[in-house]
Amino acid sequence: MNNYLRIKKVMKLTSIARSTIWLWVKENKFPKPIKISPKITVWEKDKIQEWIQNKMTQLN
Repeated sequence: MNNYLRIKKVMKLTSIARSTIWLWVKENKFPKPIKISPKITVWEKDKIQEWIQNKMTQLN
């Protein structure tokens, strides 16, 4: 089973601000979150790590 991350953990893992994360989600530049309840949104940890790896590869 995948691990899930709340927005604060995603921000810490990526060093990206909350507003930028949501902007990039809207622009399809960042993995889409999963809405668990009206007040809880999470991201799959594997997808975030894959996104980070892709960004690192692009820099090289």
